[in-house]
Amino acid sequence: MIRAVAQGVAEIAIYDEIGAWGVTAKQFSQDLKAMGEVQTINLHIHSPGGDVFEGMAIYNLLANHPATINVYIDGLAASMASVIAMVGNTVYIPENAMIMIHKPWGIQGGNSDDMRRYAELLDKVETTLLTAYTKKTGKTEDEIRSWLAAETWLSGPEAVEHGFADQLVEPLAMAASLKSKRLQEFEHMPDALKNLLAPRAQGGQPQGGQPAGGQPQGAQPQGGSPSGGQGDGGQPQGGAPASGQPQGGSQPAPTMQQFQEQERARRDAVRAVFQAFPQHNALRDTLLDDMSINAEAAREQLLAKLGASTEPTAPPRTDHGVHAGNGNIVGDGIRNAIAARVQLDALEKDNAYAGMTLMEMARASLTERGVGIASLGGDRMSIAGAAFTHTSSDFGHLLADVARRQMLKGYDEAEETFQKWTAQGSLPDFRPMQRVDLTTFPSLRKVREGAEYKYASVGDRGEQIMLATYGELLSITRQAIINDDLSALQRIPRMMGRAAIRTVGDLVYALLGSNPTMGDNKKLFSADRGNQLTAGALSIARIDQAKTMMATQKEGNATLNIRPKYHLTPVSMESTTRALYAAEFDPAMAEARVPNPVRGLTEVIADARLDDQSKTTSYMTADPNQFDTIEVAYLDGNSSPYLEQQQGFTVDGAVFKVRMDAGVAPLSYRTLVKLPGN
Repeated sequence: MIRAVAQGVAEIAIYDEIGAWGVTAKQFSQDLKAMGEVQTINLHIHSPGGDVFEGMAIYNLLANHPATINVYIDGLAASMASVIAMVGNTVYIPENAMIMIHKPWGIQGGNSDDMRRYAELLDKVETTLLTAYTKKTGKTEDEIRSWLAAETWLSGPEAVEHGFADQLVEPLAMAASLKSKRLQEFEHMPDALKNLLAPRAQGGQPQGGQPAGGQPQGAQPQGGSPSGGQGDGGQPQGGAPASGQPQGGSQPAPTMQQFQEQERARRDAVRAVFQAFPQHNALRDTLLDDMSINAEAAREQLLAKLGASTEPTAPPRTDHGVHAGNGNIVGDGIRNAIAARVQLDALEKDNAYAGMTLMEMARASLTERGVGIASLGGDRMSIAGAAFTHTSSDFGHLLADVARRQMLKGYDEAEETFQKWTAQGSLPDFRPMQRVDLTTFPSLRKVREGAEYKYASVGDRGEQIMLATYGELLSITRQAIINDDLSALQRIPRMMGRAAIRTVGDLVYALLGSNPTMGDNKKLFSADRGNQLTAGALSIARIDQAKTMMATQKEGNATLNIRPKYHLTPVSMESTTRALYAAEFDPAMAEARVPNPVRGLTEVIADARLDDQSKTTSYMTADPNQFDTIEVAYLDGNSSPYLEQQQGFTVDGAVFKVRMDAGVAPLSYRTLVKLPGN
C-alpha cells in the first residue's frame, strides 16, 4: 500500500508476504511511479518475507530512488523483508519488534546434476543478501554468513547494537496479526513472538490459486526461485490471497516436511501422465513448475496439446477406440507398449495395448485409424504390409521411434576413451575447412605510454578437417512383425548405436597410428618437432623426458609450458604404465629410494586399438580444454547418430539407415608426444 501523506512525502506499508500472493515488485513499481516526485518515503514493514527476486527488485527500486527513505519496523521484518529494511537511510525499530535473517532454502527434484545446480543457485542468492546486510551494518561477510546459518532473531535493542537498525523507539502494540504459513518454516522463533503471530489456517480455495483439496501452494517448483524466506519462486509458503486473510476452515497449517512430501507426490503424478509422451516434455516441465496443476489437470492439458497438433487422417469413428481428432492416443499407447516390451519405458497404467504382439499392434494401428482390413481376409502378411504402407497408419514411425531410442541408448552405453583427450567441434557442411593452431597464441607485448596496441597473430599454419559419412542399414520386415521378433527393435539398434560411437573412436586412434602429414608438410610426430622419443622401454626417466619435451615446446622465442594431462597406452602396457605413475619410488633406483618425480602426473587411458598398432608404443597428450590436440568434428555439432527410415511398396517392411557424419584431424603437434617402444 502506497499513499501520499503530505506534499512530497509518501507512506508505504509492506504488511504481507513478498511475492505473487502479497506484495509484488510489479505492482510496487507501478504504485511508486504513480506517486510522482517525492522527497521522503516512510516505509513501514510487518512481513514474514517471501520471494527473493521479487524482494530484491523492491529493494533496488527503493535504493535507486532519490528520496530519503525512513524505515519503520512495526512488528516483524523477517527473511526477505529484513533485506528490504536495509534500504533505509534511517531504520527505526521498537523495543518489542524483531528482525530475522537466515539462509535461503528451496525444494528441488531431479538428478544429482540438478541438485548441484540448485545448490549453486542458493549460494548465489545468499551472496545477493550479504551485499544488502553488509552495506547497512558494516559487518564482514563471514559474520553475516554465520548469522544466516543460525537463523538469527534480533530484538529491537540487538538490531540497533549490530547495525541492522539505527534508532530504538518506544514499544508499540503489534501492528497487525500475520497469518502466514511461512511463520511455521522458522525453526528458532522466540516464544514471545509466537504468541503474537497467528498461523494461517488452511482450507477453502485461495483466490487465483490452488483449488481446495489440491496440492499445497507452498512447495518449490523445480528450477524455480529459492524459498524459505529468501525467495519461494513467486509462490509464498502460505498460499493465501494478497489480503492475508484465511479462507475458511480451521485446520492447522501443514509442516514444511508435509509441504515437501505433497509437492513431490504432485510432481511424480504429473511426470507419470507424460511418461509415454516424451515429445511433449516441454509442456511437462512447464506444468511441473505450476503448483496449481495436479495429475488430472496435467492430463487435460496433454490431451488438448495432442489434439491441437494432430489432424485426423480418417473420418471420426464412434464404434471403438479413442481418436476422433483429439490426439494420437492410439499411436502413443502402442509406442509405450512397444517401448515397455524392450525395457525402454515403464508400461503406463491402463494401456489397452499391453501384452499385445507386434502383429496385434499392427492390426490395431489400422483398425483404430478407421482403416478397413476385412478385405484382406485375415492374411497376416497383407495386414502387416498395410500397417507399413497405408497413408493413415503410423505403425512404421512408431517402430522407428523405438529403434532410434534403442540406438541412442547403445550409443550412450558404449565405453569409449577418445572423448576425454580430444576436443569436439562443429562443421556446417562437407567442404574442407581450415583450423588454426590456437595453442601458439603469443605472449602479450609491452605497450609504451601513448603507444598503440598491436594485433597478435595466431600463425599461418592451418590444418584441414572435413566430414565423411559412415552408416549401415537395418530392416524390420513383415516376417519379423508376424514372428513377434523384438531383436530388430531391441538388440540390433543398440548394437548399431555402439558401432556408431566405436567408428568415431576408430578414426581417432587410426590417426595416431598413421602419423599423418600436417599442413606444413611434416609428419605429426618426428624427432625434429621435439615430440617423439627414440625407441625404448617405458620407464620413469622416459616419462619425465616426454613431459619435458612437451613443456619446452616453443612458438618463436616464447616457451609454451604445455603440461601432459593423459597417457594413452595399449592395454598390454596398461598395468605397467599405471604402476609407474603410482610408484612411490623410481623402480630403476629402488635401493636408493629416490622419490618418483612423475607420480600421479597424468591419467592413464588404455585402448585396445593401440595394441593393434604396437603393443609397446604409447602417447602423452595435453588437456583438450586448454590446448588444441585432436579435434573430432560433427555435422552442426550433433555428436549423436541419425536414424532415417524408408518404407513402402518397394520395401518389405521398413528399412532404417543409421549414419554418422564425423571428421577427425590433428590441430597441433606441440600437445602430443609419442613414446615408441622397443
